[in-house]
Amino acid sequence: MKTLSLGYSPCPNDTFIFYSLIHGRIDTGGLGFEEVLEDVETLNQMARQSRLDITKVSFHAFGHLRDDYCLLRSGGALGKGCGPLVVARGEAGMRDLIGKKIAIPGRLTTAFLLLQSFDPALKENIKVMPFHQIIDAVKNGEADAGLIIHEGRFTYQLAGLKKVIDLGDWWEQETGRPIPLGGILAKRSLGTDLVRKVDRLLRQSIEYAFSHRSEPVSYIKRHAQEMENGVINQHIDLYVNDYSLDIGQDGERAVEELFRRAEEKGIIKSSKKPLFISG
Repeated sequence: MKTLSLGYSPCPNDTFIFYSLIHGRIDTGGLGFEEVLEDVETLNQMARQSRLDITKVSFHAFGHLRDDYCLLRSGGALGKGCGPLVVARGEAGMRDLIGKKIAIPGRLTTAFLLLQSFDPALKENIKVMPFHQIIDAVKNGEADAGLIIHEGRFTYQLAGLKKVIDLGDWWEQETGRPIPLGGILAKRSLGTDLVRKVDRLLRQSIEYAFSHRSEPVSYIKRHAQEMENGVINQHIDLYVNDYSLDIGQDGERAVEELFRRAEEKGIIKSSKKPLFISG
């Protein structure tokens, strides 16, 4: 049996998506998967070192990985109303944050790419930390503002923080496209047939999870860092959607636009490789 290394995060959207693939709920046709659960910025760095066959990454990271990895059509996190937020302790505008310390969840996150795209001056004084520590860091004064992702969208107000900007809304108004946050990549060296097989299996895994919504719950909660049930459900509902089943033409155009803008600003290098494996 051929076994592939498979990286994804412990966030509810990813554990929901991969549950049935990992737990034998679908027929994998003799393929095995060795799961590696890490936060998305760790996965970004592991992919840059070519350590994983299949992995979830930020689309920002994919911009640096296009020569060696291709995008799968299924499993991604794209959508509207789901982008990263900048938050602070009090009322503030984005211009007020220039020169201030901003906590970010990683240099290769799409959130940081959007922050740089909004205003390159905001990248000058950043503090990188795990995403789940950012809200407390802002609350406690370790940072003047925070760039929050994942379930932070639903919990920052409980810490008394204020939204400065929703960078997802900004992106949607600028482009008319969904915000491409994260996608599933496969090494191009695996070959067309194997990559496409994995892509089909991933879609089946998502379809199974949608059809058996309660079955993955214990697995999701085991990795959800004591998240409340309501937040877990909000998280899944927001980040697992039709784009997760298939990125579609609108999703493809969103990724291409993200990369075009990042290339223009010199944030990522251009690549002649297509998003998806060809052949």
